[in-house]
Amino acid sequence: MSVIQLTKDNFKEKVLDNSNVSLVDFYADWCGPCKMMAPVVAEIAEENPQFTVCKINTDEQSALAEEYSIFSIPTLMIFKDGVVVDKHVGACSKADLLSKLNNA
Repeated sequence: MSVIQLTKDNFKEKVLDNSNVSLVDFYADWCGPCKMMAPVVAEIAEENPQFTVCKINTDEQSALAEEYSIFSIPTLMIFKDGVVVDKHVGACSKADLLSKLNNA
């Protein structure tokens, strides 16, 4: 499964109304640590179809970034049944992220 690009128009459908565990990567194109996390997020999406993996460009979707109090990027949020169950700010390892997803 590929990474889903989120906007305010599809966020509710893809994340809040989704029964799967969802990983949402809040990022910006100019952010170095975000660029480091991009291949990790893509690998998780490809290798783990049980998770819904999404990205939100905070420059283009500032209302969503504000709604979820995103002050630093990358911010990786894990949603389950439409609720944030975990949040990580900054780069992290694939193993750490998978552990958080599997424990959600």
